[in-house]
Amino acid sequence: MSSAETLPPRQAADARFYVCHETIYTYGGEVAHSHQQLHLTPRAYARQRCLTHTIDIQPAPSARSERLDAFGNTTTRLEFDRPHAQLAVIATMEVELRPAAPIPADDGEPWERVRDQLCYSARPCSEGLLEAMRFRTESPYVRVKKVFGEFGQECFEPGRPVLAVAQALMHKIHSEFTYAPGETQVATPLLEVLEKRHGVCQDYAQLMIACLRSRGLAARYVSGYLRTRPRAEGADGATGTAEEARGAAEKRIAPDETVRIGADASHAWVAVYAPPFGWVEFDPTNNLRVDQEHIALAWGRDFSDVSPLRGVLLGGGKHTLTVRVAVLPLPT
Repeated sequence: MSSAETLPPRQAADARFYVCHETIYTYGGEVAHSHQQLHLTPRAYARQRCLTHTIDIQPAPSARSERLDAFGNTTTRLEFDRPHAQLAVIATMEVELRPAAPIPADDGEPWERVRDQLCYSARPCSEGLLEAMRFRTESPYVRVKKVFGEFGQECFEPGRPVLAVAQALMHKIHSEFTYAPGETQVATPLLEVLEKRHGVCQDYAQLMIACLRSRGLAARYVSGYLRTRPRAEGADGATGTAEEARGAAEKRIAPDETVRIGADASHAWVAVYAPPFGWVEFDPTNNLRVDQEHIALAWGRDFSDVSPLRGVLLGGGKHTLTVRVAVLPLPT
């Protein structure tokens, strides 16, 4: 799907959210020159529409531009040609989400048939199938190895539909792994994650992708946000006026007040190619099918394609990083 796709006219069941994502780098010394690339613009696709969006940057960059990357995500490129000891990037947005279609896991094509369709051949294929083939092979952080296929072996029963396979694999990862912030890094190999059975949302997502790709299926990594749920909310989740919701988001809800794992930070989940339904999303960290509590920023083969902020710099020495995120519902 291209980033230009938008939702049909609004329906009563649509949900709106306000997101505030603050990233602050404090350097040990002055940075003389730097280039940064941001994936902080919400993806527009069949179920999601961006209503407002701003990225405030301090200090002001000397050059700033936007473009689409190879996967159709909007990227913001920055250049800083003056010395600075801190970089602050604050992205705010309002997003509208349509409910996901209630597709039974036992519907759809058997996983073996989909695997065979995804194999390269000289025969003509649809645009959707051709796009899915991009997410079937190895990528920098997701290796295709026999051990990942063996880990999920019980999920790949003969003739089982793709969605049932993905759901079973999601349940298995969620039940057998421990969510452990700080015990893995971005570059921690998946083989180590599999051995130690702990990690964070990006590890859960990339492990699930590795298991699917190792069996010949297509899966992509989705980066975004998960709704913050404070204990003080009413039963219907309402937070009052839009102004109150924005104010609460900017003050940030404390991490121990959330009921989903991965809120108050960037989150990651998995989209699985499951014809005839297209791409269906799963959150193995929380053991649920993605619906209206996940806001997608970008998707790619793995984290390396969609890092929220990455760059190169001259100088600076050691640095500290502070990230704060809040996602709160707005009145509809």
